[in-house]
Formats: sequence, structure tokens, C-alpha cells
Amino acid sequence: MANKHQNFLLTGFGILLLASILWAKEPAPLNRLPRIDPDYTDIQVPSNIAPLNFRVQEEGEPFRVSISAPEGKSIEIKSKDGLIQIPMKKWKKILADNSGASLKYEIEVKDEEGWQAFAPFENAISSDTIDSYLAYRIIDPAFGLWVKMGIYQRNLETFDESPVLINRITHGKCMNCHNFLRNDPNNMMMHLRGGEGSGTLINWKGELRKVDTGTPFNKAGAYPSWHPSGEMIAYSVNKLSMFFHSERKESRDVLDSASDLIVYLIGENTVTSDPKISDPERMETFPCWAPDGRSLYFCSSPNLESYVVKKDGVEDLAWDRIRYSLMRIAFDPDTREWGELETVLSAGEMDGSITEPRVSPDGKFVLFTKADYSNFPIYLKSADLYMLDLETGKVERLSCNSLEADSFHSWSGNGRWFVFSSKRRDGFCARPYFCHVDENGKLSKPFVMPQNDPAFYDTFIKTYNVPELVRERIKINPRTFANTAHDNSKKYKAQLDPVLQPRQTGEDDDLYRPAVQ
Repeated sequence: MANKHQNFLLTGFGILLLASILWAKEPAPLNRLPRIDPDYTDIQVPSNIAPLNFRVQEEGEPFRVSISAPEGKSIEIKSKDGLIQIPMKKWKKILADNSGASLKYEIEVKDEEGWQAFAPFENAISSDTIDSYLAYRIIDPAFGLWVKMGIYQRNLETFDESPVLINRITHGKCMNCHNFLRNDPNNMMMHLRGGEGSGTLINWKGELRKVDTGTPFNKAGAYPSWHPSGEMIAYSVNKLSMFFHSERKESRDVLDSASDLIVYLIGENTVTSDPKISDPERMETFPCWAPDGRSLYFCSSPNLESYVVKKDGVEDLAWDRIRYSLMRIAFDPDTREWGELETVLSAGEMDGSITEPRVSPDGKFVLFTKADYSNFPIYLKSADLYMLDLETGKVERLSCNSLEADSFHSWSGNGRWFVFSSKRRDGFCARPYFCHVDENGKLSKPFVMPQNDPAFYDTFIKTYNVPELVRERIKINPRTFANTAHDNSKKYKAQLDPVLQPRQTGEDDDLYRPAVQ
């Protein structure tokens, strides 16, 4: 009897042990996705992106995450606090082995009732790679003043970030307008302003030079666009000023009171233009060359006098009615002759202001920003991204938009990805987001640039400004940029094309200012 009793106890214990094991291996299913931040659910990722680290925002402890794919071993991660940091080598291998396939994420958490399994989700691995680097300016999201700023580059395949130039070594200067020839860091430019050392730094054909693009016709150029030939850069020349109001939650606004377009011929060190793109009756800004170099897109609006209204006998500027249209003008790179000016999309038909046009590398699409008004959309909640199909003429508000400002953008070299600036996380700080675009212009769900620390964006209270995708690392040392900026003995002073008549008079400050007649 004792043996039978002992056997019965052992058998019962065995059943309980087996049940416990089975229960532990088969968590109770939950019919919903887990809450994770950043939101990396159901996205498309390039096969060369850094690990998409995240945190699980669910009650319980500990957490288990399994990332699997058709080929190779799955990645298994355990975490006590929900912070999920994916091992770099394992991540790289699973992406490389499964390009064109999908990653499957399975997340479990242990709570008071035991292990719970959330609904799995998948991320497609695109065979279209993204440019390896992203260059951007980091600034404080201040109201009118800044102290520290810098242009940085981030390796998108890792978490490595390094400075391109910081104003700590340029006597506190403002730096902006970094731009590249077809995503090539070996042909790039940036602008510095603020007293001695101001000017445009251009790295061209292996030579880093400092250029003063101001002439008797114009002040220094701002928003740039490299001609595909690499022989010239189109600039706008803007008279910008920040002002404040109390009509909206965001009290900042920027007014462009006069602007023209110029073209700097690098090899000839000459500035040229044409009355069609530098009309005193209009404001022209945000130039963008087509990939074939035979047309120039830009944005244009009537001058400020057109927006002056009278109320009770008092004149006032209707600044919230200023709207820009998308324009295009033909250009012959061989003869440098300009064709006829045409309106591609009018502000009236778009019921808003069009800014920041960027043509896709294949020449099929124009990606642009539309807001209620203004040429400075980063402060406007109404700022959204739109796509114009140049073959069909169809205009579409993109699915990647949010309720906050979505603005500045740039294409990858292969035209299958673009990055844009979005304030969707908090309405205050802009972050870089990426989208995949197929040959028909269809978008994937956007995702924020991954960080090693999954909680990074909660504590990094700065803004990523002007994100530009770059094929490879910028190799010029920050000190070389700074030394060139402060070496006026080698400065190139641009000459004015003899066909243009001088029209700039008087002294001015360091703001970008065009001639105003």
C-alpha cells in the first residue's frame, strides 16, 4: 500500500510538473498588439538599418521577445524592465539572410496571472537599401535665440554619430543649409553666418573652399540645390525675420519679405540669374533641379505688397494669407538659356502654400510640403507632405502625415526611401522619420530613426533640422571646416555675370537678404 501511495503521489506530482511546464511554454494569448515605443509595428525596413530597439510599455515582469524569419536562427531576448536592445551582429545577420522576406515579432510578459502572449506582428525587410548616413543640424527648440548648435552625421547602419561641424569651434556661428550633390558627401556645401568667418563652404572636386556668393546684384545665397552636372548650385536669396503672435498654440512664425533665385557657377566663380526667377514683383524660393538638369523647380508668391489689406483705413499685412505656388522653368545647361516659366501647381488649386519641393532621382515624383500659409512650415501644425506624379499629374496627401508639423524631406540616392522631419511625438521637437516608396509611389508606414537607447527620445530635448541622406561618411575633419571658414586669405569672392545689372545698395547685416527695388 505504501508503494502504491508513493507511486500515486509521484504520479500526481509529475502531472502537476508537466502541466506547469506546458503552461509556461504556452502563454495565454491576448488578441491585441503590444504597446511598444517607438512604434515599430507593421513597417518596412531597409536591409541595412541599425537594430530597431524599443521598449514594451505593458504591466508585468519579465518580458520575452522573439524575432524570427524564414532563414536562420531567431533572436531571443529577455528583459526585466521592458527595454529591448537587439544584439547588433544577430540583427545584421537576420536582415542579410532574409532580404525581401519578413521579420516576425512575438512578445510575452509575465503578470499576476502568468505569462501572456500578445498578438504577433511582422516587419517587411526591403531589398532596397537606404543611404548609409544621415546628416542633420541639431539645435535647441528655442523661441528666438540659440547658443549651441552643430551639424552631425549618423551612421544609419549602426548607432555611431559624429560632428561635421559644431559652433563651439566657430565662435558661436549659425550654420545651416548643408546640401549634397546627388547624396555624395565628396561634393557638398554648408553656410555659416554671424560676423567674421561667415560665408559658404563648398567642397568641390577635392577642394574645400570658402565662397562669398554676395554680389552687387544679391546678398549671400541660402536654400541650395546642386545641378546634376556638379558645375553649379542654385540658391534662393531671402530676407527672413522671425515674429511672434498669439493667434495659435505655436506663437512663432517666419516672414520672408523679399526673395530671388540665383545660380552660382562654381568653376567660374560667377553668380548669374534671369528676370524670370528674380522678379521684384514676386518672391522666389526653394530651388530644386530636375535629375536631368534641364528644368528648375521652385516656389513663388506675389510680393508682400500684394498681401497688404486695409481695415478701418489702416493698412496691415495679412501674413497668414501668404501662399506659394510650385513653378518650373526650362534650362539648357550647355547654353545656360532659360525657357518659359510655368505654374505646375498653384496655391489656389492646392488651397495652401507649397514649399520645399524635391524631385525623386528617377524624375517621376515631386515630394513637397503644403501648409495653410507661409514658406516656413516647420512651425505650422498644418504642414503635411504631398506627392505629385509628374507623369499623371495626380497630387496625393501622403499617408505618412500626422496631426503635427511634417516638413523638410530628402530622397535616398536610389529613390526608394525618403526621410522627413516630424514633430508628431510631442509637437515640439522634430525627429527624422523614414518611409519606403515603391515604383508606383506607394508608401510604407513611417518609422523614427532608431537609437541604441529605446527611451532616447524621451530625454533628448533637441530638434533634428534639415535631415539629408548621404551615401557615405563625410570625411572632412570639423577643424578643417572651421579653419577654412576663418581663413579669408583664400576666400573666393563671387563675380557678377556681366549680363546682370547691379541692384544691391547699402550695407546690411548677416541675414540672407536680396535686393529690393
